[in-house]
Amino acid sequence: MKARERIAGGALRTPLVLLDLPDVPWRMHLKLETLQPIGSFKLRGALNAMRLADPSALKRGVYTASAGNMAQGVAWGARAMGIPCTAIVPEHAPQTKLDAIERLGARVVKVPFETWWRVIEEHGDPGIEGLFIHPVADPAVIAGNGTVGLEILEDLPDTEAILVPYGGGGLISGIAIAALAKRPGVRAYACEVETAAPLSASLQAGSPQTIEHRPSFVDGIGGRSVLPEMWPMVRGLVEGSIVVTLEEIASAIRLLAERIRIVAEGAGASSVAAALKGEAEGTKIVCVISGGNIDPKKLARILNGEIPS
Repeated sequence: MKARERIAGGALRTPLVLLDLPDVPWRMHLKLETLQPIGSFKLRGALNAMRLADPSALKRGVYTASAGNMAQGVAWGARAMGIPCTAIVPEHAPQTKLDAIERLGARVVKVPFETWWRVIEEHGDPGIEGLFIHPVADPAVIAGNGTVGLEILEDLPDTEAILVPYGGGGLISGIAIAALAKRPGVRAYACEVETAAPLSASLQAGSPQTIEHRPSFVDGIGGRSVLPEMWPMVRGLVEGSIVVTLEEIASAIRLLAERIRIVAEGAGASSVAAALKGEAEGTKIVCVISGGNIDPKKLARILNGEIPS
């Protein structure tokens, strides 16, 4: 896959490790995207899109709309290329992620959630200079994300199910396309949080749905709707959506920290929370731990048995 060659030297090939849980009837492996240089899988898609772009289009810089992780990926790539970067972020974005974006040299623009979501829906903001790197609905971003699926099937060829945190569909689409090419029949499940599960609502209705979005400590997944341009692809690739509660995600974060010393953010731990519900078919399951950029104070509260806001 050319995307893998394109992102080499930036994004890492991350390990697949076994989470040994004797009390469950399946083997659960974890794809640790928390180990990427920015602590998230987003570097893969961002780099692939930026390295594919026409150099003349990059002269004025780049920008994206992100709750934090995609912005870090684009900022990391922009710094390496020596071009300016702007990140449009929702007002509820965690300070930990905002600090990381600024450390990478990007300018942060905070906007209300509705404005931020409109930028995603409209593929850009005329008031911001530069090339817009869409966090989800960009074929180059999806292809970069697909390298996760390639690595999973190379490391565990008999994988039966892959559980993927669902934000906008770019990660699960890329993974499913790559995985199905190597192993037809492998199942891809989306993992959503109860406070914002538009895919579950859309699958039930048979068409893209807009839902009420409630902010929570799970900030890396959960949009207001399924993007219409993503719906045909996602509907054809995803086995189903497994919706988990905030309590289940917090429990999964604690499990990962206590059992194997892995720090996952809410979105990243949603795949483990979903697997523990037992709704995915298969005895060899891979959970994509998509990111680990959680606010330290919120992590401390979760480890103390609380549910942060």
